[in-house]
Amino acid sequence: MLYRVKLKNAEDHVLLDSEVYEHLVSDPYLVKIDLINNLRKHSSGCAVFQKTWRKASGDYKTETIYLHKFVAEKFLGHLRSDQENLVGAKNGNKLDCRLDNLTYRSRAVASRKRKTSSRVGYTGVYKENNRYRAVISIGRKTIHIGMYGTAEEAALAYNKKSRELFGENGKINVITQRRRARNS
Repeated sequence: MLYRVKLKNAEDHVLLDSEVYEHLVSDPYLVKIDLINNLRKHSSGCAVFQKTWRKASGDYKTETIYLHKFVAEKFLGHLRSDQENLVGAKNGNKLDCRLDNLTYRSRAVASRKRKTSSRVGYTGVYKENNRYRAVISIGRKTIHIGMYGTAEEAALAYNKKSRELFGENGKINVITQRRRARNS
């Protein structure tokens, strides 16, 4: 069964398997801090529990629990290795904390999966005059893929090269109709 848990500060929901949900609502400590009802959407796009308590000494303690990381450590910890130790979402949705969507990745793969900072809106695509250059990095070396008439053509060329070099761990640009219309 699939559970959808509403976030406190957004209209979004977290997706959880029944096994995970049951743990979150039955573990004595998680019930005490009311984790399930105090999840927020973090600026990074993932679900987080964060609370600050005043200690007896007068100091403050802030507890932060990133839900995807907590779930992976609790239920998928046996899949973690020295190289693959960062948690990511296979489908790119950081609020989808179902067990079959969470995976451990290496830092290199996590970097490739990160959202683009390109002004054009596509990873590996840069505007030069009236054309678009597609490039990809492997190791610390940049490879020129080609020059294209549209950002979408360059993004598709990047996607093809990414699949060729990195397989399922490669970054794939999502090309939407809205983006196509805006760039025309």
